Amino acid sequence: MDAKFELPAQGGILLVDKAEGWTSHDVVAKARRALGTRKVGHAGTLDPMATGLLVLGAGPATRLLTHLVGLDKTYETTIRLGESTVTDDREGERLSAADAADVAAVLADPDRVARGVDALTGAIEQAPSAVSAIKIDGRRAYDRVRSGEEVELKRRPVTVHRFAAGEARPAESSDGGAVLDLDATVECSSGTYIRALARDLGADLGLGGHLVALRRTRVGPFSVADAVSMERLVAGDPGPLLAPADAARSLFPELTLSAQQAIDLGHGKRLEVPDVADARLVAAIDPEGRLIGLVEVKRGVTRVVTNFPTPDGAAG
Repeated sequence: MDAKFELPAQGGILLVDKAEGWTSHDVVAKARRALGTRKVGHAGTLDPMATGLLVLGAGPATRLLTHLVGLDKTYETTIRLGESTVTDDREGERLSAADAADVAAVLADPDRVARGVDALTGAIEQAPSAVSAIKIDGRRAYDRVRSGEEVELKRRPVTVHRFAAGEARPAESSDGGAVLDLDATVECSSGTYIRALARDLGADLGLGGHLVALRRTRVGPFSVADAVSMERLVAGDPGPLLAPADAARSLFPELTLSAQQAIDLGHGKRLEVPDVADARLVAAIDPEGRLIGLVEVKRGVTRVVTNFPTPDGAAG
């Protein structure tokens, strides 16, 4: 692959601000070209309709991605109340439309919306959207829906840490019907479906609901404010990558190694670190600032969970 960009030996984490209309696979393909490597993966997808933060890993840094998938996320969204759709977003066929009088009644009583939002905040059980990527007997739910099947997924526990909604405002549907639009910020656990929140809020209000806009602004400690634009990525410029050590430091406690400890850990040896508290994952960093591995610390002894290339190549 002819590339202008030289990927660091340990690879890196690339933050991308995905544009509407692009699939996550499209973004990965552009990143491969810009970075000059086929070894690019992601820590969670976004639907084509959605915009915002995609976290990609390149080269050896793809080993970090499995530890990023379960991070909490933040979204900015616009929920439309008054219509339900097959996909729980604006791209799906309309299933129902509320009477104008019912829409007006909700607009006149903002507390009803506030109560509905409160009921969807905290530890809740949520049925994922029928067009999710969840597999049912080996087939994706969205494939079953698109082939005409009725799909109802089991409810599962998620946590909505914050569901901050503004005031509902009058709007018009594509055919001129009365609807309400509601802007909201949602901070939630991994696995939460924002489309399902829109669906369930609309159902609670007796109006039906779906998403008309969705933007992911945060994944764990990573912000879309630090992401490269699609225009820049498509032009072949990925911008600066986040070093694996810096990404790991933002996620886990840090263990600073001596030069000899770094060599030993790179060869898979267990280290005695009696002054380090027990932890499921710790970022082991060498004196040069390189990430040698993610280790578990238990009773003052390390165990390598994920290793990274070392200067002598022992942990390729």
